[in-house]
Amino acid sequence: MKTLLKNGRIVNEGQIFEGAVLIDGSLIEGVYQGDTYPEGVYNEIDLEGNILIPGVIDDQVHFREPGLTHKADIFSESRAAVAGGTTSFMDMPNNNPPILSQELLKAKYKVGAEKSLANYSFYMGTSNDNLEEVLKTDPKSVCGIKIFMGSSTGNMLVDNIDTLSGIFSQAGMLIATHCEDEQTIKDNSEKYKAEFGEDISFDKHPEIRSAEACYKSSSMAVALAKKHNTRLHVLHLTTAKEMELFTSDIPLEEKRITAEVCVHHLSFNDKDYATHGSHIKCNPAVKSEADQLALMAALKEGKIDVIATDHAPHTKEEKANKYWKAPSGLPLVQHSLVQMLEFYHQGVLSLEEIVDKMSHAPAKCFQVSNRGFIRPGYYADLVVVDINQSWIANKENTLYKVQWSPFDGKEFKSKVLKTFVNGTLVYDNGELNDKHRGMRLKFNR
Repeated sequence: MKTLLKNGRIVNEGQIFEGAVLIDGSLIEGVYQGDTYPEGVYNEIDLEGNILIPGVIDDQVHFREPGLTHKADIFSESRAAVAGGTTSFMDMPNNNPPILSQELLKAKYKVGAEKSLANYSFYMGTSNDNLEEVLKTDPKSVCGIKIFMGSSTGNMLVDNIDTLSGIFSQAGMLIATHCEDEQTIKDNSEKYKAEFGEDISFDKHPEIRSAEACYKSSSMAVALAKKHNTRLHVLHLTTAKEMELFTSDIPLEEKRITAEVCVHHLSFNDKDYATHGSHIKCNPAVKSEADQLALMAALKEGKIDVIATDHAPHTKEEKANKYWKAPSGLPLVQHSLVQMLEFYHQGVLSLEEIVDKMSHAPAKCFQVSNRGFIRPGYYADLVVVDINQSWIANKENTLYKVQWSPFDGKEFKSKVLKTFVNGTLVYDNGELNDKHRGMRLKFNR
C-alpha cells in the first residue's frame, strides 16, 4: 500500500510550504501543496504541522568497521544516524586494515549491505604506494578517493609529492582531502613536549595542530587541483585564512573545488576546551572564536558548500587519557541535525539553508543519484522534525556504541520524530526497525 504523509510543512529547494508527499514503495510518487493530493486508499500518516525535510547526507563519518569495532560498527552507528535524521553516509577508509585495495573495498561494501540501516558509500583509501589500486575505483559506485595529507591510522599518510601529483592528475573522480601539514605538526609537538611535558592542557591542541598547518596543506591541495583540473573536495575546514582558497561566485554544480565544514567546528571554539577537554579534541582542531565565526559566514556566503560530522567515536576510557594519549575524534551523527537547528532557533541559519547544506548540497557535490531532494521519482529518504519539542541528550537516548557525545546534558529545542529510508519508516519516535537495510549509493558521473 502507498503511504501518504500529510499535513506537513515541507522544507525543500529553498521553499517552505504546507503539503503532502505520496510514497510508492521506495520512491516518492508525488509532492502536493495543501490538501490537493489525489484520492486513494493509503497508509496515511498525519504530520500534524511538523516539518518534513529530505534526509541528511553525511559525507564524512568513521563507523570503525572493520577492525576497530570496540568503538563502533556499521550497524550501531547507522542506527544512531537514522535516529538523528541522517539517511545516507559516506564512510572513511582508515580502518584496520586500511581500505587500500579494491578487494578490501569490496569486502567492506558487503558488510555495509549486511548491516547498515542507512544508505551507504565507502571511500577508497590512498597511501604513498597504492596508486594502481586507486585508479581502478569506479566513480559511479564509489563516493570518492580519500587522501590524508596529515597523519592517520595505518599506512595512509600521503606526503610524497610525486604520489600526490599522480593521484590528482589521473584519478578522474572526486578526491576528498584531510589537509594538515605533517611536518608543521611534528615541529609544534616537539616544541610543546619540551615546554610542557606530559601535563599539557587540551587548549594547546589548536596551537599544535595549528592554523598554519591547515593552510599550508589545504593551499597545496587547491594548487594541485587547479593545476590538474581535479575534482577536489576539502574536508572539515577550520580556519578563517583557508576561506580565501574558495569561491562563492559560481553554482555548486559547476565548481571543481568544493569545501566542507563540520558541526563541531561551527559549535565550539577554543574557549570550550576548559569544560569539554578531550571530548572536543579532534583533527583538525577546534580553533578560535574568530575562526568559528568566519566558518559560519563562509557557509552562509557559499564559499563552504556542505555540512558534515566527521563522526569519529572513541571510548570514554580512551578519551580519559592525558593530552598526548587521548585520541582525536568525537561522535556526532545522531546529533548533527538537531544541533544545526539550534542555529535556526538563534536566528543564524534558516531552515532552508540548513536543508540546503545538509541534504541538497551533498547530493549535488557528490552527484548522488536520485537523493537529497523531495522530488517525484527520487528515493523517499525523508525526516519529520518537531522544531518546538525540547529534549535533553544523555547516555540513555544516545545510540552510539560508546554511549557519549560532546552534547551530553544539552537541551535541544528540536527533535527528530520519524525517519524514512527508501520509503520505509526506520525510526519512529524512539522505535527502530533494526531489520531494515539501506542501499548502496550510486553516482551520476
